Amino acid sequence: MSVVCDICGKKSIKAAKITFSHKQNTHRQLPNIQSVRAVVNGQVKKLNVCTSCIKAGKVTKA
Repeated sequence: MSVVCDICGKKSIKAAKITFSHKQNTHRQLPNIQSVRAVVNGQVKKLNVCTSCIKAGKVTKA
């Protein structure tokens, strides 16, 4: 499953974990992507949507 929102295009970002000795380790922060059955142009399709788009009402669930 891809980690990109089909509605807003939100994707993973690169972040740094900083230790006590200020060493930096890079890692990925993933968005909360859910697979949802939604109505698109009158047809039911499966979309990968972030939870902020679901809360905002940008997706009509089937």
